[in-house]
Amino acid sequence: MAIIPFDDRDGFIWFDGDLIPWRDAKIHVLNHGLHYASCVFEGERIYDGKVFKLAEHSRRLVESARLLGMKLPYSAAEVSEATDRTVAANNMVNGYARPVVWRGSEMMAVAAQAARIHMAIAVWQWPSYWSPEARMQGIRLDISEWRRPHPQTAPTQAKASGLYMIGTLSKHTAEAAGYDDSLLLDWRGQIAEASGANIFFVFDGEVHTPIPDCFLNGITRQTVMDLVRARGLKLVERAIMPEEMARAGECFLTGSAAELTPVREIGPYTFTPGAVTRQLIADYDALVRA
Repeated sequence: MAIIPFDDRDGFIWFDGDLIPWRDAKIHVLNHGLHYASCVFEGERIYDGKVFKLAEHSRRLVESARLLGMKLPYSAAEVSEATDRTVAANNMVNGYARPVVWRGSEMMAVAAQAARIHMAIAVWQWPSYWSPEARMQGIRLDISEWRRPHPQTAPTQAKASGLYMIGTLSKHTAEAAGYDDSLLLDWRGQIAEASGANIFFVFDGEVHTPIPDCFLNGITRQTVMDLVRARGLKLVERAIMPEEMARAGECFLTGSAAELTPVREIGPYTFTPGAVTRQLIADYDALVRA
């Protein structure tokens, strides 16, 4: 399949307050976000012309910027309004939205207090990863050599671009070995998340998930937790060690891009996507189009 470059597409991108032609959205190579990772973003799904949980995503974008010392010149409400404008301008029905915030090119050093804070929003078509049949087969994960860092070593509650470097390294290694994705442990050796999605396990009908104390507490994660509670299932947030996967019956990932994706294998451990996973997928799919 031919790759369509993201810098050569039709449509409009919201850039620092204005909707401009897609191909005109350019920045200089000497910008602080590129060189020093002073960049945060959001990943949002568009269903039937509306961004799911838009207000939550916009608030998190503002908070992520704050955690990196960047005062976004727009409120969360203004970010949401700009996102809606971008979706409408591109006539996007079902797709993906990517707001991004970064420091500009005024200063090129570690310290860049005078650099301007920029924001852009792009949307594009992005169907679900899987057909309903393929989805329930479950994906295969390797176990990464990289680990999520201690929260005193990085702003782990920000959706910051720099924190995704080890996710990219992990996923590239996994795909080269024939896997779909990779599981990352944290600095303690506890289960953390996949390269860009949160993880859940089902133990004897109970749904367990790691405590997000060193990785992002995903909006889809929180949504699925609400669905678990609504179904009357027991939900447990706790430290989960890798060897415990031997007794888990089901496993799934959650994320705006991944939605709710079953897992059938992680390294030497196997799972069978079952009744709990099927029910939560049905509940999630109904919710996003409600």
